[in-house]
Amino acid sequence: MKNKRKFGLIGYPLKHSFSPGYFAEKFNKEEIEDAVYDLYELERIDQFENLKRSEIAGLNVTIPYKEAVMPYLDMLSPEAVSIGAVNTIKFTDQGLMGYNTDCYGFKNSLTSFYGNRKPTRALVLGTGGASKAVRYVLSNLNIPFTIVSRQPSLLNYDELSAEHFDGEVLVVNTTPLGTWPDIDKAPNIPYQFLTSKHFLYDLVYNPEKTLFLKLGADQGAAIKNGYDMLKLQAEKSWEIWNG
Repeated sequence: MKNKRKFGLIGYPLKHSFSPGYFAEKFNKEEIEDAVYDLYELERIDQFENLKRSEIAGLNVTIPYKEAVMPYLDMLSPEAVSIGAVNTIKFTDQGLMGYNTDCYGFKNSLTSFYGNRKPTRALVLGTGGASKAVRYVLSNLNIPFTIVSRQPSLLNYDELSAEHFDGEVLVVNTTPLGTWPDIDKAPNIPYQFLTSKHFLYDLVYNPEKTLFLKLGADQGAAIKNGYDMLKLQAEKSWEIWNG
C-alpha cells in the first residue's frame, strides 16, 4: 500500500484542536485516501528541528508558535513577510515555505459578517501572531484600528472609555481568553458602552458563543465567532499544500 502523505498541526497545547476532526471529515467526505492529519505537540519550538527532518508534506501552526517558527523556515510568502507570522508550512524540494492563511480566512469571514455596514474603525484586543494577521486585513480594508493590550506602550484595557466605542466600531478578540475549558473568562473591556451599532468578532470558536460574545449580544451588538475563519484558512492551507 502506498505511504500516506502526512499533514498536521504544531502548537502547545493541542488537546482541544479543531483541525484533526475537520481534516478527517474532509478526507472522508471527499474520499481522499492518501492523506493523514496528526497533532505534533511541541513543548518548545526548538523541537521543530526534529520535525523538519520528517517526511511531512505540510503543517499548520497555532499558538504559541506563529512567530517563533519563522526562523526555522527557508522561504516566506509575501503575506507572511508583511504580517510577521506563519500559520501554514509547505515542505518542498527547495526547503520549508511559510504562508499566512489566517489573513485569507479572516478577511473573507469578516466582510461577509458586516456586509454593507462596514465598521468605521476597530479595536484589536491582543498582540500575538493572530493579531498581526487581523491588523494586516484591517489595513487592506481601510478600517483604522487601535491595538488594546496589557503592554505599557499600547492602549491598556483600563484606559478604554466611551469615546473608543463611539460610532460603528468593530471589536476583535485575538487573545485565547474564553477558550474552553476557561469559558468564564473574557477580555476586560467596558461592555456597557456597546450598542446595536457595534460588531464583536472573536477568533475563539470553542465554545461557539464565548463570554465575550454573550456580553456583546446582551448589549445588542452583532457577534461572530472564529469558526468560519478557521474553515477558510484550513481550506486555503490544503490548496497550498496541493498546489
